Amino acid sequence: MSFQATELDLKAIRQSKALAADMVEAAGSGHPGTPISLAPAAYLLYQYVMNTNPKDPKWLGRDRFVLSAGHASALQYVQLFLAGYGIEMEDLKKLRQSGGLLTGHPEYGVQPGIEVTTGPLGTGVAAAVGMAMEQRRLRGMLDSSAPLGKSPFDHYVYVISGEGCLQEGIGYEACSLAGTQKLGNLIYLYDDNQISIEDDVKIAFNEDIRARFESQGWHYQEVNWLRSDGSYAEDLTALYAAITAAKAETERPSLIKLRTIIGWPSPSKQNHGAIHGAPLGASELAGLKDALGMNHDQSFVVSPEVLQATRENAALRARKAYEAWIERFEAWQQANPEGAELLRRLQAGKLPEGLEQVLPKFEAGKALATRAASGKVINALADAMPELWGGSADLAGSNNTDMKAELSFAPLEHGTKSWQTSPYGRNLHFGVREHGMAGVMNGIAVSGLTRPYGGTFFVFSDFMRGAVRLAALMGLPVTYVWTHDSVGVGEDGPTHQPVETLASYRAMPGIAVVRPADAEETAWAWLEVLRRRGPAGLVLTRQGVPNPGRVESGLAPASEVARGGYVLKDFGENPQVLLLATGSEVSLALQAGQVLFEEGIVARIVNLPCLEWFEEQDQAYRDSVIPPRVRARVSIEAGVAMPWYKYLGDAGVPVSIETFGKPNSGAENFKFFGFTVENVVAKAKESLAKAKA
Repeated sequence: MSFQATELDLKAIRQSKALAADMVEAAGSGHPGTPISLAPAAYLLYQYVMNTNPKDPKWLGRDRFVLSAGHASALQYVQLFLAGYGIEMEDLKKLRQSGGLLTGHPEYGVQPGIEVTTGPLGTGVAAAVGMAMEQRRLRGMLDSSAPLGKSPFDHYVYVISGEGCLQEGIGYEACSLAGTQKLGNLIYLYDDNQISIEDDVKIAFNEDIRARFESQGWHYQEVNWLRSDGSYAEDLTALYAAITAAKAETERPSLIKLRTIIGWPSPSKQNHGAIHGAPLGASELAGLKDALGMNHDQSFVVSPEVLQATRENAALRARKAYEAWIERFEAWQQANPEGAELLRRLQAGKLPEGLEQVLPKFEAGKALATRAASGKVINALADAMPELWGGSADLAGSNNTDMKAELSFAPLEHGTKSWQTSPYGRNLHFGVREHGMAGVMNGIAVSGLTRPYGGTFFVFSDFMRGAVRLAALMGLPVTYVWTHDSVGVGEDGPTHQPVETLASYRAMPGIAVVRPADAEETAWAWLEVLRRRGPAGLVLTRQGVPNPGRVESGLAPASEVARGGYVLKDFGENPQVLLLATGSEVSLALQAGQVLFEEGIVARIVNLPCLEWFEEQDQAYRDSVIPPRVRARVSIEAGVAMPWYKYLGDAGVPVSIETFGKPNSGAENFKFFGFTVENVVAKAKESLAKAKA
């Protein structure tokens, strides 16, 4: 079926261009170029292509749209306004302004119709890949036998970007993974305007886009609005045909390279870097409106017939799409009562009942690396939590992220000797793509229906940071399995030994950094992460750590990890010194506490696996764990001491690492950096002396 724009469509597009320019002009800052030139494409998607519902933006059956070029937010906001998403003219007038609804970049949970926060370039592309993967996983979990396109869980994911998203490494990583996964439900509209902030992109970017995407396994098409004779025509018929062809391609993700002129038809700033990221200015804005056939003395103009027609059209299409979908959905519910019950639980954000009983049991007294304990937890949870799925950045064996009894999420032909595959599997293989992994996990997690996790060595979490920050900003239920957490990594040397990483992630708002002390605490930490439904990083050891019997050893139960910090053991009444520790250093604190006790000094061992959770507790509880009256304190953690000074007070002393690591064995490193019983005891006495001075 072909498409031909009506006169009213063309009028709406002209007014969309002017609106976007007016919004940026009123804000005094922003990015008008792409919203002006891509207005026809965005209008086509919202008014004639995508199945959406302005009255129910979270409708399960909707298509998803991601503006990866998030700086061009006015492009999407105008179309949400025209389609009736609850954004009104007064909102457009307050773009990027204090108290306004419309922020400079689209934000998940802030504006209606925004699927994911974008802005850092390339992250939206990765999120769109994650959304496409999640759609396939949900289908496999709930309705795997339905013919393609007939399930209520089938939908498309559309993403728009410019050159910047393709220049960012995360964009390349995500697109490579999408091609490998054969995500036929992903349609990518690439705005090839060849302009960035520094003007012509050829100074830094001149790739053969077709060769790149076809080599990655994508379906590739081109639509050129810039004709060979130099004229320019916004050919919506050709673009609609390309989108139709992309939808028909079920075996590969699709890229449509759309050649545009940025800012067209702005008279003197079109096709120039100056229009990318600054208001047009009064003269240029007037010239744009003249070129559009509009009155340049008027601002924020949308004619009543345009607004009525676009909102009625969007509502009519939504109603038709919803009616067709609800028929499929109700039939599925009747045929799949267990699946329907599972979906209701997932939509309610609830965990299965009795999950505590599913947690694995660990042999008391037997040392075990917390990464190994985490792997046992994942496998114990697998049957009870079908929504749990994940993998690692090519480190499954080291991160212990694989579910032993499950197939890998990949096309059948990508199976290997080590990994049997299914398009609907649960073991994710992200390849050596840490940033891409984190961005994809964001896209998986935004619906809240499944619980993704992804692993790598803790030191490589630096590669993930931009996407982790977005997960924290959005409050997404993603779990990072960060192993090899300290100089205990050993012989790999300082390149692989994180010393500053704990402090840097603790500095990031909105994410819980959890460093459990032993196997049992690892299990309870996993449970608490799942209960909280926010982003969390589990920071786990490579080396074995003691797993003492809690009751037999007089230790507090591991379930106390939920408080973030707790009194693990008092060596007597009225403690004189507090030993504050996390992770593998907790056992060292216990040993030092025993020596101090034998010398007549009463120590309290405070285990602080998650400072963020601990800070959520009320002041009375925190003071009960770290009594203000006890000024003698020692922090013991194999990293920089920066996070600990607020707890150490004026007399406290850290046992920490303030340089990069050494290419020694893990045991040699701990000794070299002073993580010994003797040194902790000495530091405790030093702190006691300071407290008495």
